[in-house]
Amino acid sequence: MDTKLLAANAIVPQYDRSKLVPRLVHLGFGAFHRAHQALYADILAQEHGSDWGYCEINLIGGEQQIADLKQQDMLYSVAEMSADAWQCRVVGVVKQALHAQVDGLDAVFQALAQPEVAIVSMTITEKGYCHSPATGQLQLDHPLIVRDLANPHHPQSAVGVIVAALAQRKADGQPAFSVMSCDNMPENGHVTRNVITAYAKALDPALATWIETHVTFPSTMVDRIVPAVTPDTQALVAQQTGVQDPAAVACEPFRQWVIEDNFVAGRPAWEQAGAELVSDVLPFEEMKLRMLNGSHSFLAYLGYLAGYQHISDCMQDAHYVNAARHLMLAEQAPTLNTPGTDLEKYADSLLARYRNTALKHRTWQIAMDGTQKLPQRMLDSVRWHLANGSDFDCLALGVAGWMRYVGGKDEQGQPIDISDPLREEIARRVANSAEGEPRVMALLQMTSVFGRNLPDNQRFVNAVTNAYLALLARGAKATVARVLAR
Repeated sequence: MDTKLLAANAIVPQYDRSKLVPRLVHLGFGAFHRAHQALYADILAQEHGSDWGYCEINLIGGEQQIADLKQQDMLYSVAEMSADAWQCRVVGVVKQALHAQVDGLDAVFQALAQPEVAIVSMTITEKGYCHSPATGQLQLDHPLIVRDLANPHHPQSAVGVIVAALAQRKADGQPAFSVMSCDNMPENGHVTRNVITAYAKALDPALATWIETHVTFPSTMVDRIVPAVTPDTQALVAQQTGVQDPAAVACEPFRQWVIEDNFVAGRPAWEQAGAELVSDVLPFEEMKLRMLNGSHSFLAYLGYLAGYQHISDCMQDAHYVNAARHLMLAEQAPTLNTPGTDLEKYADSLLARYRNTALKHRTWQIAMDGTQKLPQRMLDSVRWHLANGSDFDCLALGVAGWMRYVGGKDEQGQPIDISDPLREEIARRVANSAEGEPRVMALLQMTSVFGRNLPDNQRFVNAVTNAYLALLARGAKATVARVLAR
């Protein structure tokens, strides 16, 4: 990509890219990372003379993303989209890009062994941690983990690669780096620590002790709506920049990043680009996971079933707007500990973001990987309500919406393409259960999602079953319209 050819309305790198140092290694060069963490680094380079550059690595999948990036001199575009204005920026902070299956694991380990590497960050989605969402613990019987423990020098999982890289640094007398999750999980730093140290203990207890002593796992909360890239998106970006960019991403103007300030080898001055550095991320994480991500999942399942392709389509239905707002303020907000935060204002700001018609954020995309998302987005709040004797009608309907969705057919009898790491188990449970209450009971027995206590709680079971039966009898639109009528 030749920045000289870009249209005048695009922000292009004005800094000397040759002076960037790949101190940051990122696993998961997906759309969200391109529009979020890498953008912060670009702002720091552009406006504050930072020399913190990125080495981008994809481990499984995404070969074309890395190839496209290499083809255009490690440059790509980010378009901030609103209904009345666009702003394009060309990001130039990527110094190196690798794919484990194309460039080889040796190249990946060489990159991770560079002494200047201070932080290894990740956007690998919840399923990439090979953990049980219900407990936060590593699944030692996960197929990738079983394979990696048997082949520790040739790992495929992110967990295996990071532990192997840390083992190499320990053996070489190199200092450790910090490992930073940027995925949507409560206390994502603690989850990362759990899976990394559990895997290391299974390999070498002495290595696990070294990691526990020398590596930090800061938690983060990330927020920006970044829909999956479509050909239409790329065409619109090309109109803005004058350049065809297959690595381009589009996103909303809003962005937020809250980071636990706990790094062993230094960090960029992210606060200069608008990030918040704090001692405890958990209140921010829970607020975002439950109010934003929880309402997103609610709208995704029930919106898809109603025929709404995008979140902005759901916002044209007053019943869906009212239900989402009630979910946020009456059922999620009471479970939070966020003194000094105006949660009503936060909820209304989220609904305003959802109305952005320039963002074609598909309900199907948000509905992906539900088994990994439900525990932190809905079920933790359900447990709070059960303990406090309060109502959770919308949460129960959201869970029932997921169950109806993973049944595999929409309300018109058309097949639903279920994308989930537990897809085979879901399909087996659906196939072996009759429609109605037996289906609910079969899905509730997925202990990696619901744990062991929720399926034994009759109040929870009744609430979800009644909501599920209502979806069967009335359909999603009518059920959402009536959920607040009681």
